[in-house]
Amino acid sequence: MLNLLFSNPLIFLILFPGLLLAITIHEFAHAWAADQLGDPTPRAQNRLTLDPRAHLDPLGTIAILLTRFGWGKPVQFDPYNLKDPVRDTALIALAGPISNLIMAGVLSIIINLSIFPWLWVNLALVQVLIINVMLAIFNLIPVHPLDGGKVLSALLPKETAYDFEQAMSRYGTLILIFLIMPWGGVSPVSQLISPVIDIIVRMLI
Repeated sequence: MLNLLFSNPLIFLILFPGLLLAITIHEFAHAWAADQLGDPTPRAQNRLTLDPRAHLDPLGTIAILLTRFGWGKPVQFDPYNLKDPVRDTALIALAGPISNLIMAGVLSIIINLSIFPWLWVNLALVQVLIINVMLAIFNLIPVHPLDGGKVLSALLPKETAYDFEQAMSRYGTLILIFLIMPWGGVSPVSQLISPVIDIIVRMLI
């Protein structure tokens, strides 16, 4: 990302803010869903805003500059404030990836209608679209602390879900690190989600 600043600053000026917006919308969607489902915690913590300063994590933002991929500040919520903690936790988790897919859909309309006549703008928007799809699909991997872990836990039978939660609390982060490590030059997570990302991007562009 930093080399893009020097090699093509115009694309950088769209791509970098686009990445920050993708993460901001993702975290805002979690906060909005929790608030709608009855938990005031995100509102009390000032997370019901599209101001990136409320959602961006400093290390995650640095990671964006270095790798084009980063993370935001997790949204906290209290399941005891939810009417159906299991179901509503899954809905809160799903809100983030769904928001990124919606953003990708909006970008698809802008790109396909050629609203901007400049090629470099459209190339940058394509990259932002792809990153939104990547962010959505990556977060749906059923491993804690990703959103997909919470969704899977809600879908499993109660006893199985309890065992899953116990295993994820101990090993979830280690499993995720293993998945994103480039074994032999390619990470397992890339092999897992790349075909899905390619299909969605081809549908949108």
